[in-house]
Amino acid sequence: MRRTVDVLNPLLRFHLAKTRAFRSSLPKAMSAAQKSEEEWRAVLSPEQFRVLRQKGTEPAFTGKYDKFYEEGTYGCGACGVPLYKSKTKFNSGCGWPAFYDAIPGAVTQKSDRAYGMVRTEIVCTNCGSHLGHVFKGEGFPNPTDERHCVNSISLTFQKE
Repeated sequence: MRRTVDVLNPLLRFHLAKTRAFRSSLPKAMSAAQKSEEEWRAVLSPEQFRVLRQKGTEPAFTGKYDKFYEEGTYGCGACGVPLYKSKTKFNSGCGWPAFYDAIPGAVTQKSDRAYGMVRTEIVCTNCGSHLGHVFKGEGFPNPTDERHCVNSISLTFQKE
């Protein structure tokens, strides 16, 4: 399915255009959803491709954003679209970056029944790349009682 700026959530369009860095990457980001798996393989490292396109997981406590708390915006590691604001990041102790909410419309939740478990996968709405999983009702003291457990390799970071 092709996605263009016209069909993306208006709030997501606002966030895309908000910073100069994301504004300059907008045409690239919008065309990202149209890449074939061969094109993704050509532009991503082997580890990025394994996690982002083949739904892999990086080892816990190894990602560069696990214990990273600078102010800014986290984007998709594949297409660059903004996904999370740093103010929604928290230390869950799980070994991966944890967020309690995404930028509206940026992340899509899908049922994941792999490995005999029922979980909720999170993917980039723009390009469909795997980000990680969301867990609800764990009792974390945040406004949503959710933990978006995201692979660091699935993210980029733009400092504010």
